[in-house]
Amino acid sequence: MSVLTESKLRMELKKKDIKEFKINKSDIVTPSAKAYLSEKNIRLIIVDEEIQEGNEPKNTTKINNVDKGIIPKYELVEGGFFQNKPEFMTQLYGNKLVYKDHPTIVLRGKLDSFQAKILEAQILAHKNKKTSLVEDLEGVLALVRGILKSEVIGEELKEFTLLKMKEDEIREMSHHPEKYFNKGHMFPNYEMGEIVLALNSLRTGIREVEIYALKAFKDRDGEVKRKDIMRYLNRLSSCFYVMMLKFNAGQY
Repeated sequence: MSVLTESKLRMELKKKDIKEFKINKSDIVTPSAKAYLSEKNIRLIIVDEEIQEGNEPKNTTKINNVDKGIIPKYELVEGGFFQNKPEFMTQLYGNKLVYKDHPTIVLRGKLDSFQAKILEAQILAHKNKKTSLVEDLEGVLALVRGILKSEVIGEELKEFTLLKMKEDEIREMSHHPEKYFNKGHMFPNYEMGEIVLALNSLRTGIREVEIYALKAFKDRDGEVKRKDIMRYLNRLSSCFYVMMLKFNAGQY
């Protein structure tokens, strides 16, 4: 595998007038090299190394193999092509590749990790025979999985129901606990027990996910895409707080 840069191209094509440039399918084309080829109206041909015969040099391809040029399987979002996906890259959408530290990929990883934390809280609730809490957490888990799916396939999220309440009702309850639990806002401490603290960890965890979502969806001009996902994540924070209030009030 080699990297084809603009400077390499300029040196190699100096004083040459060509219409096609051949590379091996394992080679990486940088965005600037791709732009240079496009500027010069030079077609990029990717040749399968496996079809080369005998002891010919690796960079030599028979004339009758030119027609066997391969359409690149993957395209780098920032420009360039790959026939084989590098281990340090992953698919963003379709055949579009990005580095694994791309903000959207990081967000997907955080949503995946958060699902694992919900499952851990469910195990804890199950061990303590809190069946209704297990069921509520199952509903939250399904919602988080739905968020991840909607981001990947580009589907807009609709209004949801959790804890047998609409999202606006959850928000209202979390803002005014004294109206619903005869108690003011709670401040977690170790005496509240491991279940309340597990729910609090989920509350703080989803707030962190919300920050990663903002990094993924905010463009350079400050415009935020996927406001539906941002709203869902914000409501989930309220949902976990309501679950803490319910448990502390003996409603689980």
